[in-house]
Amino acid sequence: MNMLWLRQAAAGLRVLAALTVVLGLGYPLAVLGAGQLLMPGQANGSMVERDGEPVGSRLIGQPVEDPSYFHGRPSAAGEGYDPLSSGASNLAPTSPELLAAVEERRAAAAELNGVPPEAVPPDALTASGSGLDPHISPAYARLQADRVARERGMDPAAVAALVEEHVQGRGLGFLGEPAVNVLELNLALDEAAEAAGAGGAG
Repeated sequence: MNMLWLRQAAAGLRVLAALTVVLGLGYPLAVLGAGQLLMPGQANGSMVERDGEPVGSRLIGQPVEDPSYFHGRPSAAGEGYDPLSSGASNLAPTSPELLAAVEERRAAAAELNGVPPEAVPPDALTASGSGLDPHISPAYARLQADRVARERGMDPAAVAALVEEHVQGRGLGFLGEPAVNVLELNLALDEAAEAAGAGGAG
């Protein structure tokens, strides 16, 4: 009986060791290798570089307060855009706290961009489900174009054209809605301002 138990235990340990090697080491290394070989940019976080230095990810938004840049949508992830605290506010649509926050954001966006409150689009008022969304709607980007141009001393038509160049269509032509990646737009804005010799933050 004892010998049978020992043989079964030894067989179990061999299976455990084999599965540990295959699933604990082999599989993760295979996935890592495939990612680096087939899609290295996505596997490494879709990082965006400027002058050889990483400035952010195409997949995660950043808080922007400088009026000479395009702003993203609000974030409820931690202190804002925190990947370790990804999530929405979880406030109900009828929550007084949410309604007050929306009205506060509406008034602030309208004043900052010099537009009537009713012209402010929804994505300027509410956070995304993840709190990390790096995109805004084309409507929100267009709303900000005059303000950005004014702050930088740039031609409004040039900034508006830059927005249109960065409008991304629906996935596969029918999934989701058109969007603008804020980080990519702001980096292109810096390049255009530098080429035009205009002011603005660097």
